[in-house]
Amino acid sequence: MIKISVLTKVSFFLMILIFLSCVQKPKEYAIIETEEGRIVLKFFPGVAPKHVESFKILAREGYFNGTSFHRIVPGFVIQGGDPNSKDGDRYNDGLGGRAGKYYGIGEKDNPDTWMLPAEFNDRPHRRGTLSMARGPKENSGGSQFFICVGDQLQLDNKYTVFGEVIEGLDTVDRIVDTLTPRKRNPNYQRPDGYNPVFGMFMDVTVGTAEELKLDLSI
Repeated sequence: MIKISVLTKVSFFLMILIFLSCVQKPKEYAIIETEEGRIVLKFFPGVAPKHVESFKILAREGYFNGTSFHRIVPGFVIQGGDPNSKDGDRYNDGLGGRAGKYYGIGEKDNPDTWMLPAEFNDRPHRRGTLSMARGPKENSGGSQFFICVGDQLQLDNKYTVFGEVIEGLDTVDRIVDTLTPRKRNPNYQRPDGYNPVFGMFMDVTVGTAEELKLDLSI
């Protein structure tokens, strides 16, 4: 009787675990607020789970708040997510950032060194695609992300797509129209050529559609 009772309890416990694992968590989205309007992002955790997780962790930490879209290239991408864009030094923008947690790359006890392993997938780089910037090494993604202004299929399987814009492409287009040194002077050669003359700052919030008050029926 004792053995049967123990087995019953174990079986019941396992059934609860299986049930909980099958219950899907509500989908989460992100809103990027800028002075030009907002951009709503949908994530692709099925193909890039680490990238999605890292972005959410950083957003919840407030890591992106006050950063700028520091690289605006018409017809190509708008890029942001670098904490260096908060410090007023335009020339170090694009050199900073880290992953939201330790994924086996970098020094475990030094968060500033944490990087993301590449999760290249079959999602194409189309207009509105959300993808992760990186350095020369494949496993060097951090916090810097970009949104494609137009189709950029040459980036496929070279950068990790982890989401897409579902609202606010008009905002993306307005950001693209922002004045940069290179727009003012096509011969401008300094490293901040694509950095807006006046910062295009953002705040990023993550949550469910209900929490963010999103109307997904539109």
